[in-house]
Amino acid sequence: MNYAEIIEKLQQLANPEKVIFKQKKFGIIAHNSLGIYHQDLKQIAQEIGKNNDLAIELYNSGIYEGRLLCSKIFNPKLITETLMEQWVKDFENWEVCDSFSMGVFAKSKMAVSKAKEWTSREREFEKRAGFTIMAAYCMADKKADNKVFESFIPYIIKESKDDRVYVKKAVNWALRSIGKRNTDLNKIAIETAYEIQKSDIKSAQWIAKDAIRELNAEKVNILDYPRSIYRV
Repeated sequence: MNYAEIIEKLQQLANPEKVIFKQKKFGIIAHNSLGIYHQDLKQIAQEIGKNNDLAIELYNSGIYEGRLLCSKIFNPKLITETLMEQWVKDFENWEVCDSFSMGVFAKSKMAVSKAKEWTSREREFEKRAGFTIMAAYCMADKKADNKVFESFIPYIIKESKDDRVYVKKAVNWALRSIGKRNTDLNKIAIETAYEIQKSDIKSAQWIAKDAIRELNAEKVNILDYPRSIYRV
């Protein structure tokens, strides 16, 4: 499919009722949204395959679902810092933030550096993007050493005091994901959660309590990705 055919397909799938439903059910407020679910966009993306030129055209269309589709067909290995900085500033809700952070940014060569950098951003969804990348990177790079994930911990502790809902949920997500990567990181994540819990800030207490509950659970799924050389 070319650009015109894709836009026509998106227009055919448009459903204003889904726009309202997503806003009420999931808090997704999006400008110029047609009301198309991810499963339909995923199917279109499979038909297209990876195509960066087309992805950028769709992003620049200004259509919300065009941007979501961009995140599904852009080749992460070819992302530039300029595009990352351009796109992150446009994030208007958690859905588009997570689609790009998980599908593109976490799989790029700049994943670790941008994850850390963006946690200090003031805008809610720019900061969320940093922590979403951290969470997704736990699965995106199966060969990374523990040291990489341990280096995320200070950022998690520092920003655990941000009480904005989509920030604190992403901080919690990053901590839980680190804790499920392997047994060493599980211990570190739990220790970090207990440290965060000492804070009298409600967001920090929520992040810690939820992480401790999940990471200490009997049936928690702890993976066995590479562990640090100095740990046995």
